[in-house]
Amino acid sequence: MRRTIVLVSTGALIAGAIAAAPAATAQSHDQPSRSARSVTVPESVGVVIAAANAARKGIDWAACPASWNIPSPITCGYVTVPVDYGKPFGATVKLAVDRAGNTGTPAERQGALIYNPGGPGGSGLRFPVRVTTSSALWVKTAKAYDFVGFDPRGVGHSAPISCEDPQEYVKAPKADPVPDSEADKLAQRKLAAEYADGCLERTGARTLSQMTTQNTARDLDVIRAALHEKKLNYLGVSYGTYLGAVYATLFPTHVRRLIVDSVVNPAQGQIWYRNNLDQDVAFQGRWDDWEAWVATYDSVYHLGDTPAKVEQKWLALRAGAKSHPIGGVVGPNELLGFFQNAPYYDSTWATVAGVWSRYEAGDTQALLDAAAPDLSDTAGNISAENSNAVYTAVECTDAKWPTNWRTWDRDNTALHAKYPFLTWENAWLNLPCATWGVKQQRPVDVRSHHGLPAVLIVQSTRDAATPYTGALELHRRLAGSRLITEKDAGSHGVTNLVNPCINSRVESYLLTGTVDAHDVVCGPHAAPVPAAS
Repeated sequence: MRRTIVLVSTGALIAGAIAAAPAATAQSHDQPSRSARSVTVPESVGVVIAAANAARKGIDWAACPASWNIPSPITCGYVTVPVDYGKPFGATVKLAVDRAGNTGTPAERQGALIYNPGGPGGSGLRFPVRVTTSSALWVKTAKAYDFVGFDPRGVGHSAPISCEDPQEYVKAPKADPVPDSEADKLAQRKLAAEYADGCLERTGARTLSQMTTQNTARDLDVIRAALHEKKLNYLGVSYGTYLGAVYATLFPTHVRRLIVDSVVNPAQGQIWYRNNLDQDVAFQGRWDDWEAWVATYDSVYHLGDTPAKVEQKWLALRAGAKSHPIGGVVGPNELLGFFQNAPYYDSTWATVAGVWSRYEAGDTQALLDAAAPDLSDTAGNISAENSNAVYTAVECTDAKWPTNWRTWDRDNTALHAKYPFLTWENAWLNLPCATWGVKQQRPVDVRSHHGLPAVLIVQSTRDAATPYTGALELHRRLAGSRLITEKDAGSHGVTNLVNPCINSRVESYLLTGTVDAHDVVCGPHAAPVPAAS
């Protein structure tokens, strides 16, 4: 029989939950009894219990497994969290964490800085490498902070989930995302439904139903406790900004420093269907920026001396790959997988243009190396499939999505007419959410609450993946926050780029907690230039 504790004070709930599970401490290896595992509490209480357990156990830091490819002296460990915070004595998962200790003196140390790179589905375990490589942007911050990364639940080394056989996932060429007929749409709908079914079958309902941003925020608080940090210092990029915003809403008094970079619009009505539609518009704008840049350097790339000519060359490349896939494996879908790097990051502008230019000059291998799957890279393919599985699981479980195909068809047909670069590809990526196999949740109403310190928001105006309106919305919702705008720039992820106007303020905030009296507008970071021959 399921046991439920009636809502009273948090202290009484915790005491009642522990009293209901007296055998937990008597079990060998600290395993709770069967009766304890069935205890049900509000999730807000479950996270307090889990955090207390984590604080007691701490983290057993050791050399990282060789297969993780994380350099010494970074150390690794695990933090145990409940699968379901409503059942804090029930099933658990182990989250992989790593750490590079602060490089300054003990007196200079301010705590741990925890990082999430986005996704959902991204691993943060490379973050401490910024310390071991002495990244110039982070030298002073590294004196004050341990740099801590982690794999969120379901990712990488943290009980990874799966929705499809990885080798099938990367197999190419896939169908052109842009449909030519109703039959094409029907085929894509069938694939999306099969993918949703695969997530349920391969991951299981219990785990899949708990793959939410709210639970990852709770996991973050348990990691904070395991690190023996009274308050959280956090840097989140892309989806990591939404994770940070949800954490700030659920645990306002646990925040010490919080930076969000390239911001997801946190409005409940935007999570996640509307945000993905807005992406389509923004990606087109940034794609147009890149084509204009390529045209400026026509003497280097020979792809057209006007944006219109570059676009025509792109459409010709796409059409040719559709009728005759390059090397038998690169069609329009695979081209998009490579070329969308350009609107994401201007650090890739020269690379993408260079590969394309070499292809047009007769070097087919360059494009195959960049865009074709490598079936021999089984580890890489497992990682890619896992990342997509987590992305799908979190976004589909976080919020309700339209279930009527006519809504998807209407919205994406209209968007494609004006913003064709990525619209249909993005639609098919997210369509599994229309037939999702577990209950979809209601997003958190992101707001500042008593005790939340100033949050630092950093955003470029032409970001494709997280449009600028998201930063404005989060800024409006978090009282006392400060917004640093990088004007006329569009790279996704700003805080790791060289821009002294931004870098100095990020560093000052982390080291002293100070923010400007008013919001700040900075100029763009240095524009990319073609790579030397």
